[in-house]
Amino acid sequence: MIAERVQPLNSQPVRLGDYVLYWMQQSQRVHWNHALAVAIEQANELKLPLLVGFGLTPSFPEANYRHYYFMMEGLVEVAAELRKLGAGWALRLGSPDEVCLELAQSAALVISDRGYLRIQREWRRRVAENAPCAVWQVESDVVVPVEVASSKEEYAARTLRPKIAKYIPRFIEPVSLPALHVRWTHSANAGEFADPEAMVNLVSKFPIDFSVSPSPLFRGGTREALRRFDDFLEKRFERYATDRSNPGADVTSGMSPYLHFGQISAAYLAWRVWQQPPSPSKEAFLEELIVRRELSMNFVFYNPRYDSYDAIP
Repeated sequence: MIAERVQPLNSQPVRLGDYVLYWMQQSQRVHWNHALAVAIEQANELKLPLLVGFGLTPSFPEANYRHYYFMMEGLVEVAAELRKLGAGWALRLGSPDEVCLELAQSAALVISDRGYLRIQREWRRRVAENAPCAVWQVESDVVVPVEVASSKEEYAARTLRPKIAKYIPRFIEPVSLPALHVRWTHSANAGEFADPEAMVNLVSKFPIDFSVSPSPLFRGGTREALRRFDDFLEKRFERYATDRSNPGADVTSGMSPYLHFGQISAAYLAWRVWQQPPSPSKEAFLEELIVRRELSMNFVFYNPRYDSYDAIP
C-alpha cells in the first residue's frame, strides 16, 4: 500500500479490542478498495477479526428513492462479498459518524475511507475526536490523493494536469486483498439489516421523495459496473475521443453513478485504460477520469466556499 494513501486522523493509540473496524462510507465496494485492504492487513497483524460498519442515514439531502435503491443494491452485494471473505457486516440506521462511534467502542482500530464534501469531512472529524482508539483514513476514491497532486487550489485543468500526470503510474497499481486470518464469528455487532431483502425493503420506510422510481436501465453494484465497463472497452472505447460529447452517439462508459457511490474504483478504471495501446480515446478517457474529476476534488478540498456563489471567481 502506498504510504500517501494512509493518514492518521487522531493521536489515539491502537489498543486492545475485539476487532478492527472498517467504517465504510464513500467506497462502497470490496473490489479494489484500498481502505479494506489496509483494514485486513491490520486485522491480521493484530490477530483480530474484521468488522465492516455502514451508517445509513434515512434523509440525506436531495437523495430520492432512486438514489437509495441503487445504493442498497450495491450494499447487498458488499455484504455477500464480505461474508465470503470472513468479515463481519453491520448496517445500522443513523448518522454515519454516530454509527461508527457506536461500533468503535469495542474496536482496537478504526479504518475509514475518504470523502471530500464538507459533511463527509465533518463526520470524520467527529469520529477522530471522539473515538476511543486510533482512526486512520485511507484514500480510495481518487487516483492520486488531493494533497499529493497539489498543495493548493487549482483553477483549471491545465494547471493540475502536469502536476498529477507524473503520479498516475504509481497510484494505479493493482489492489489485492489479503486473506483474513481470523474469521468473524460474533453476532453481537451484526447489523439489524443483514438480510438482502430486508436491506432493500428498508428504504421504502424512509422520509424521502418516492416520485423518482428505481432506474429501469441501471442496476447498482460492482458486478454490474464491471460488466458495463467491459462492454464499453469492447464496443465503444475506440470512438470515445471523437463522439463522447454527442449524447446521441452513446459512447460514454456509464461509470458516473458507480463512481458516485464508490461501487467502482477510479484507480481500477484508470489501470484498465492504461493497459490499452496509445490512442486519442485513451488520452481523452484518462483526462476526464483523472484530471477533470480530480480537479473537482481539489476544488471542494481547498475552497471552503465551494457550495456558494462566493466561490465563483
